[in-house]
Amino acid sequence: MEVVRPIVRVTLLAAAMTVLAACGRGGPPPGQRPPPEVGVVELQPRPFELTTELPGRTAAFRVAEVRPQVSGILQRRLFDEGSTVKAGQALYQIDPAPYAAAVQRAEADLQRARAAAEVARLRAERFAPLAKAGAVPKQDNDDVQAAHQQALANVQAARAALDSARIDLGYTRITAPIDGVISESFVTEGALVTTGQAQALARVTQLDPIYVDIQRPTAEMLRLQREFEAGRLERAGPDSARLDLILEDGGAYPQPGQLQFSGVTVDLGTGSVNLRATFPNPKHQLLPGMYVRGRLKEGVEPAALLVPQRAVTRDADGNASVLVVGKDDKLELRRIETRRAAGDAWLIGSGLSAGDRVVVSGPLRLSPGMPVRVAPAGGAPTGAPGAPGAPAAPGGGARHG
Repeated sequence: MEVVRPIVRVTLLAAAMTVLAACGRGGPPPGQRPPPEVGVVELQPRPFELTTELPGRTAAFRVAEVRPQVSGILQRRLFDEGSTVKAGQALYQIDPAPYAAAVQRAEADLQRARAAAEVARLRAERFAPLAKAGAVPKQDNDDVQAAHQQALANVQAARAALDSARIDLGYTRITAPIDGVISESFVTEGALVTTGQAQALARVTQLDPIYVDIQRPTAEMLRLQREFEAGRLERAGPDSARLDLILEDGGAYPQPGQLQFSGVTVDLGTGSVNLRATFPNPKHQLLPGMYVRGRLKEGVEPAALLVPQRAVTRDADGNASVLVVGKDDKLELRRIETRRAAGDAWLIGSGLSAGDRVVVSGPLRLSPGMPVRVAPAGGAPTGAPGAPGAPAAPGGGARHG
């Protein structure tokens, strides 16, 4: 038993020396966890282009339905479906034979009326001096003069009937009402078409220019109007702002448009307004019904601070906050004000300064005052322009209480 005691003493002494050596190197005591590691982004000011994105849908500039103005049998279709047509271009031919006959009949009626009017004129000219000399009763002269006037009126009526017959004959050749792209034909050759029928023969859609309709809350419309009047929006005209367009696939439309602030009406049901922009569309790249995003340029922020959205949390009242690593590598809770979303980041209004180290990743439970180990975080904010007031992206960041 006496031999074992020195061995125990030596073992305990070695363990104590190991603990002291570990404390001397600054490591955590045995049984105590090391500080958690967090990923941080150090804020650096940089120029940032302020933009506002407005989602909308394209709408045709004009749409006209092709309809018959006279009745008859459709003889020919004179266009290719889906092609571009010009106003006045012939599209259909209705059988013109009945209307050509009506024109001939009206011409004959006009000739007959002219002949009767000539006879009435000669008789009126003969009766006038005789009545003046008292050779014929005044009543007879009045009847002759009235008959002459009646004959002249018949000529006018016959001429109007001829004009109407010629118009109907012209309507047998159905033409395009506007420039645009024509749809498929809804009727075929041999069909009977009638005046006032419910079914259109085809539809012509004008695509150049094209509208982009944007539904926005009235408060946002008023803000944009104030910025436009203050000169902070790039102008495209006296009452319109320049609007760039982002297509559904994320590509940029090559030509800018004009966003109008006049003629705006409020939807009583939703409280929103419909803003309308006009874009040139010579290649018909934009089609009605497409979802697009308009981008308004509002200027450049020379020293903007951007914080990744995953670093920002909000309380029940919507107040935003972030965790910041202080000089002693302990966490601090900062209340911040976010101005607008910028891609995957928030543009900061107040609460942070250049050089602050903002926590963007780490353990699920972090609290102010906790010591941490700092590591640079990947995926710095890109600062791509985004719509103002967009919600923070859920998940991905450290949670704190």
